[in-house]
Amino acid sequence: MLVSWDWLKQYVGLDVSAEVFADRLTMTGLNLEECHDVAGDTCIDFEVTSNRPDCLGHLGIAREAAVVYDKPLKVPAAAPRTGSTAVGPVTSVVNECPDLCAQYHARVIRGVKVGPSPAWLQRRLQTVGIASINNIVDITNYVLMECGQPLHAFDMDKLHGQRIVVRRAKAGEKLQAIDHKEYVLAPDMCVIADADHPVALAGVMGGAETEITAATKNVLIEAALFAPLSIRNTSRRLKLHSDSSYRFERALDPHGPDWASRRCCELILELAGGELLEGSVFAGTRPPEECPPITLRFAQIQRILGMEIPNDEAVRILTALGLTLVGSAAASYSAAETVTFVPPSNRRDLSREIDLIEEVARIHGYDQLPADVNVPLCLSHKSHRDRVVDRVRSTLTGAGFYEAITVSLVSEREHGLFQPRGEVTPLAIDHSDFRETSLLRQTLVPSLLGSRRANERRGTFGAQLFEIAGVHLSADKTLPHTQSEPTMVSFVSGKSFAEIKGVVQELAARVNPSAQIVVRPSSIPQFTEGRGAEVLLNGQFWGWLGELDRSVAGQLDLRDPVTVAELELSVLESVADLVPKFKPLPTYQSSSRDLNFVLDDPVTWSELESVARGAAGPLLEAIGFGGQYRGKQIPEGKKSYLVTLMYRSPERTLTSEEVEAAQQSVIVACQAQLGATLRA
Repeated sequence: MLVSWDWLKQYVGLDVSAEVFADRLTMTGLNLEECHDVAGDTCIDFEVTSNRPDCLGHLGIAREAAVVYDKPLKVPAAAPRTGSTAVGPVTSVVNECPDLCAQYHARVIRGVKVGPSPAWLQRRLQTVGIASINNIVDITNYVLMECGQPLHAFDMDKLHGQRIVVRRAKAGEKLQAIDHKEYVLAPDMCVIADADHPVALAGVMGGAETEITAATKNVLIEAALFAPLSIRNTSRRLKLHSDSSYRFERALDPHGPDWASRRCCELILELAGGELLEGSVFAGTRPPEECPPITLRFAQIQRILGMEIPNDEAVRILTALGLTLVGSAAASYSAAETVTFVPPSNRRDLSREIDLIEEVARIHGYDQLPADVNVPLCLSHKSHRDRVVDRVRSTLTGAGFYEAITVSLVSEREHGLFQPRGEVTPLAIDHSDFRETSLLRQTLVPSLLGSRRANERRGTFGAQLFEIAGVHLSADKTLPHTQSEPTMVSFVSGKSFAEIKGVVQELAARVNPSAQIVVRPSSIPQFTEGRGAEVLLNGQFWGWLGELDRSVAGQLDLRDPVTVAELELSVLESVADLVPKFKPLPTYQSSSRDLNFVLDDPVTWSELESVARGAAGPLLEAIGFGGQYRGKQIPEGKKSYLVTLMYRSPERTLTSEEVEAAQQSVIVACQAQLGATLRA
């Protein structure tokens, strides 16, 4: 916010230098960017945070100064004289999109004389970086910089039908703005139109056709409130930014348009003459008279700030900021425990007790807060998810993976690289800065593949990457977060399917040593045939694992084959057992045996493992995959699995008879349930 020092002193009497004033306001939260001289005046540039649109005008800055220095604030009356002719029969306003325009005020002045602005007005606008155009346009800019409420002046005689229609743009409609560039409008943009076509882009910029010229005699003054998100989207899509759009994006005072309209008319009558028609034409919804009240407990000020501020001083600060006391004012509040305030309509950021305490603190001065007060703290602790994520990170980094952080947006081509959930329509954003990458990703794999490609192009081959982040499946707010935006653990590697399956198994074991992993064939088309699987964790669907088909890697021009895994974090959380339980080291020797089964081709390893584990009995310690074989000596439609079984007792050394009995149980069960035969 650029502030003219001479202009500011019109509203509040200050007897300090501009530099001292700027430093003092910095201690209230309005950070100083710079001060510089402009034609004998001083321009002060304050950084105004997005929650303080009330400070985007000289009156807002003056109000802060009046409170800090305990000076009276002089606010112009904004009481223009009106003629005897009513405005109603002369013009009308139709608001067809109240969701985009909450209020629209129109006033009409007849018989103005357009010409240069007086020197004082030109100097003030020059100080804040605004070029002088003519007295009517300069006044609208002056009031904008005075109170922060944008306005616009139309040449009334150029409005077809002498009326205003606030509506959505029609597809393909065009508007030549006052910057004399033509813009193609979209149906979600709010426009100000006359009876036939758009004459202004609502809240952003006026149109060239109805701009004020030296020939203008009759003026319609617009003061309105537009939806912040609509203005922001329009401004960004068209790459058209203005002082007006900057303010409308930040949600202005709902009671501001009427005052600004009256103030603008007052100055036009003073500097350009004419007759103001009686009344105004209004379309929209009247704002509520008061904001919800807030109760302040005085004891909370010292507890939170760590310093004592007298109750009476706290009340003075808040009332000077425009808050209204509920109930009758007291001579002193030194003995009071609580007090209730109603915040002004221009301070939408004040809604809780802590907001009032912050106001007291910043006006009292952040530099006054003690630095050596013991503030009561309680130790924070990691959530269950935090501890699971830590375990995941340590496991994957220990396996040679590097963590990646990628953006949530992908292009249509990247979206098609890997679609484990099938053809689900992705969510998209419409933003001028993200034309190519406009889809919210449904899987992390394409982003990681892009990072792997970037590494290859820079000479780093074989990069193993993982990411823990959310994906976006639905915008339905009624769905649980784990369904609409689940958090996934994804990793990519050049290792084989079996090696990455081992990483998945180790990941599960590190989170829960007793976790059981089962894989079953997957039909995802991006996997190499026979090398893709769905992963189940303790019977719950967990994710996918597989080697990508070369056609997928070829689209990214990847040199090496890629194996990927994508697992849902919430499933891992649900089975997590992160506290290790003591288990004594084995003191007796193990005994291992191999079995080479010939089975029908459809029988999977997981089925064989499950049957063998159930039949081996309590002496079985581990079961391992020794290999798979098809070919010579194996009948057509058959395959062989080599199974390694390890037996151990925690109490004694096993006898050969015990081991052979367990082995025989496994053989019988596999023969009966799977049709297995021992390979000769």
